[in-house]
Amino acid sequence: MNTSAAIQPGEGLKKLVILGAGESGVGAALLAKQKGYDVFVSDGGAIKDLYKEALQKSNIDFEEAQHTESKILLADEVIKSPGIAEKNELVKKIRAKGITVISEIEFAYRYKGNSKIIAITGSNGKTTTTSLIYYMCKLGGIDCAMVGNIGYSFARQIAENPKPLYVAEISSFQLDDIKTFRPDVAVLTNITEDHLDRYDYKIQNYIGSKFRIAENQQAGDVFIYCLDDETTIKNINRYNIKSTLYPITMSKELPQGAYLANAKMHLKWKNEEMQMSIDDFKLKGKHNQYNSMAASLASTAVDIRKEKIREALQTFESLEHRMETVITIKGVEFINDSKATNVNSTWYALESMEKPTILILGGVDKGNDYSTLKEMVTEKVKAIVCMGTDTRKIHEAFGSIVPLIVNTTSAEEAVQAAFHFASKGDVVLLSPACASFDLFKNYEDRGNQFKQAVKNL
Repeated sequence: MNTSAAIQPGEGLKKLVILGAGESGVGAALLAKQKGYDVFVSDGGAIKDLYKEALQKSNIDFEEAQHTESKILLADEVIKSPGIAEKNELVKKIRAKGITVISEIEFAYRYKGNSKIIAITGSNGKTTTTSLIYYMCKLGGIDCAMVGNIGYSFARQIAENPKPLYVAEISSFQLDDIKTFRPDVAVLTNITEDHLDRYDYKIQNYIGSKFRIAENQQAGDVFIYCLDDETTIKNINRYNIKSTLYPITMSKELPQGAYLANAKMHLKWKNEEMQMSIDDFKLKGKHNQYNSMAASLASTAVDIRKEKIREALQTFESLEHRMETVITIKGVEFINDSKATNVNSTWYALESMEKPTILILGGVDKGNDYSTLKEMVTEKVKAIVCMGTDTRKIHEAFGSIVPLIVNTTSAEEAVQAAFHFASKGDVVLLSPACASFDLFKNYEDRGNQFKQAVKNL
């Protein structure tokens, strides 16, 4: 592909500034350098050694722990890391100068060639659904890569090892700055209140971001969504979606799409139908039945055969930090669901609990409304262990319904307190409903520290 098609001879290189030097920023920088842009990477914090080395190796100009505005504001185009909010002062100045701001997935999309994209977004279930689609496609013999929020960034994958198919997990922040990004197959798992701190506490702004996954799709593309998700259904007609709709549901039979009836999944695609008993699904729990239906449809859309989909559903192992059974000690089972960074994820986790539960909850609250958990907590939870710096809202929400609530400030302390409250036959569930940045680097770090603390008991 022509590296810099928009640039005429004598114009000089197009100046591209990348804000943020994490996985997506560095991936974008590597691809941009390869395509002949004049690249400058600027990170307000320290850059990890791994990423610094990658930039140095490719002779990419960068700075850390500062933003040199005079250099940044000379850009023809800016790629903004998904972690940088719109209300950031530097972003405001860039916008005021009329400089185009795009996301890394938008930039990568320009250079995807003839490859296909399955893109997955949603408040919950994205990672499981993405991993399951990738697994199905690999099993079905497609040379593909899993990119975006899992694995390499989309741009880095294109720069270093392009594939005929990309299975991309995409957040609302990445969708905020797209212009032409158009997946062949888009999956919207569901929409619940999350990240409202980034959307001026207006759920409608967040909903709009999620639906952008389909905004550039055409009639030949596929859009998979959940008919049982109230927010999705209330809003779907507000957006001009041109792609072919394939819903999933547990509430009725469908002429096209996937539905559950009599403990069987029915998948209807054009003139074909596949059926499979949900007892054969390796992934258990209602939320995973939704994930399995969405993944099966998405894989069918890229011509994966029914028997391969069936095999994948029977053999797929669940992911680390997502309802991961750690160990059972003295009859007490420990489950790591550190990936549950919002209230809805925790609701699903509790919904699948069949034993009395000690719930480890808390972290950085993103504007959470805990009232939706009250019924589940009343029914399933015998004690709550708060782990984090901000626990006031948890006490206010559950103080009157859970007799035991304690505060802790480390994974070790939380695990010891939970074990102390537990009796034989109970479950200790880490499902925090919050971001992890107060005490941990990220949800993986939180999950790993939890697992280590359990093993130290």
